[in-house]
Amino acid sequence: MIVAKESLNNEREKQNEQLREKRQELSKLETKLSLKEENLENKIQENLEKESQLQKKNDELVEKEDMLAELVEKQIRELERIANISCDEAKNMLLEQLKQDLKQEQLQLIKENEIKIKESSDQIAREILTNTMQRVVIDQVVESTVSVVSLPSDEMKGRIIGREGRNIRALETLTGVDLIIDDTPEAVVLSSFDPVRREIAKVALEKLIADGRIHPVRIEDMVERAKQEIEAKIKKEGEQAAMDMGIMNLHRELIKNLGRLYYRTSYGQNVLIHSLEVGHIAGMLAKELGANINVAKRAGLLHDIGKAVDQTQEGTHIELGVELARRFGESNEIIHAIEAHHDDVVANSIEAVLVKLADTISAGRPGSRRDTLEIYVKRLKKLEEIAQSYEGIKQSYAVQAGREVRVVVEPEKFDDIAASKLARDIAKRIEEELDYPGQIRVTVVRELRTTEIAK
Repeated sequence: MIVAKESLNNEREKQNEQLREKRQELSKLETKLSLKEENLENKIQENLEKESQLQKKNDELVEKEDMLAELVEKQIRELERIANISCDEAKNMLLEQLKQDLKQEQLQLIKENEIKIKESSDQIAREILTNTMQRVVIDQVVESTVSVVSLPSDEMKGRIIGREGRNIRALETLTGVDLIIDDTPEAVVLSSFDPVRREIAKVALEKLIADGRIHPVRIEDMVERAKQEIEAKIKKEGEQAAMDMGIMNLHRELIKNLGRLYYRTSYGQNVLIHSLEVGHIAGMLAKELGANINVAKRAGLLHDIGKAVDQTQEGTHIELGVELARRFGESNEIIHAIEAHHDDVVANSIEAVLVKLADTISAGRPGSRRDTLEIYVKRLKKLEEIAQSYEGIKQSYAVQAGREVRVVVEPEKFDDIAASKLARDIAKRIEEELDYPGQIRVTVVRELRTTEIAK
């Protein structure tokens, strides 16, 4: 009985202890909840204050918007009074102007789409031409038809002329070249229609200057040596051209005339390099189209062979080329391609058409040929005249070798929209009135400068 009572008391004590611990935990939780509730109330108060501030700012913004609206309305009424037109009328005028501009843009887009449709119909041909042109990498060489020989000093001019002019007469007689000795410092100009003769005279004169002994006998010796060197050079260049083209059975006289083209230029373009390029392009086009590659390459190489002799014989370079090809055993296909490459006769074979096309591609490469100075100057003047024909233009300049026109306008007469329209109008007139390669950029400059002096 006593043991049971003790056990009951012990159990009661344990229960009481657990109850006290739970009460302590509850007290702690109540404390935490009280703190959180207090923090929450503080945050609510802060949010209420912020909301009040935001509402106040919103009211201020609404008030400012009303003021701005009223100010804009006043400005519109003042502008209507000054311009003597209403706002709706101004809008209608602007819309009408925009319609006109959009109409021009629409016409331009229609024109561009028509061009794209035409281009798409020839897509396969263009791809063939593009691939062919990309595969041909030949440097364009622009040369002058007048040779200049540098002298170590002006004293050398007297020695070249010689006593009573005997040395210069001997040199001109032996080479067939005119020597121009003027006030140009330390230089002598050689002039001749025959590029080979001019090169012989140049080499001979350089040898005489280097040797120092200048008299008629020595001149004759040096001219003969120069002739031998140039003949060897001509043969080497002709053989190299035939080898580069893969043609091994060319007559030696045709090889010699090919080599002479090394010293021949046409519109500033080296004729031998041009002939090589035409041969390569024609051969590649023939491969793409399944034509005779060897005929196309051979005809392309020989198409300008007549230019080797057209300065010393009567006839066009086509007539002389046909004569040379026929005389030295070329086939009728080659002769016909030479004859047809400038439409002297109608091309009746695909190889002849390809040679004609390759000749046009080579001559039309950027930088391959030079415009004559007269054409170039006329184009620049016409560009500036077109720009100057509009009212309010201060100055106009054709720059970038005629690839750009810069127009300086009076800023008080043009705004941004008017300047943009002026650029479009000038560009349209250039398209209608001028023929030119590539593109021409029109830049309108509208600049207002204000200067004050600090004293």
